[in-house]
Amino acid sequence: MNLKEIYSELLTNIGFRESEIEQNWLDLKKAYSNKSRYYHNLTHINDMVECFEIYADQLKFPNEVLFSIFYHDYVYKSSKKDNELKSAEYAVKILPKETNLNSKLVFDMICATQLHQYNEIEDINWLIDFDLKILARDWNEYQIYFEQIRKEYRIYPDFLYKPGRAKALKHFLEHEFIFQTKSFRDLFEEKARANIEKEILLLT
Repeated sequence: MNLKEIYSELLTNIGFRESEIEQNWLDLKKAYSNKSRYYHNLTHINDMVECFEIYADQLKFPNEVLFSIFYHDYVYKSSKKDNELKSAEYAVKILPKETNLNSKLVFDMICATQLHQYNEIEDINWLIDFDLKILARDWNEYQIYFEQIRKEYRIYPDFLYKPGRAKALKHFLEHEFIFQTKSFRDLFEEKARANIEKEILLLT
């Protein structure tokens, strides 16, 4: 299935009417296709959905995780620090009154993608890891990723951007682990750390 089909099936399963699904898809597509989005776009969502499909059998709340994937970057402005909160508020607001989805959990899941820190709810850890899997791509793909991030922050000159980006990257390295699930640590931790260290060198 393509992204729209996966999205439509999810919304059908959690109580949306057909007319609402089409409009919500158009709204979602418009938000993620904004010309200022070089990384936080539908390609990123598609990558996360692919991760979700691989690990769905590990999840206790698959619908909540999938819905959170679609909406976790719905609001994204590089100059703002409340994108995740605004995205979470929007995601919960559009849910039907009669839904089998845990709206509180969705809200918490989306907010958790801001700090990417360990959570007692394991499904949140899976969501965080899906979001960060880009960090463990092959170097040429990782390089495309950080160049896309730079474009999203193009309003900032290098003398502001580089120290800020380096600080954010070092924050990942200061923790015992970048990834929160054992599966992702075993597969991707080493590669992600190597990529981050290499990018930091380029920034300094």
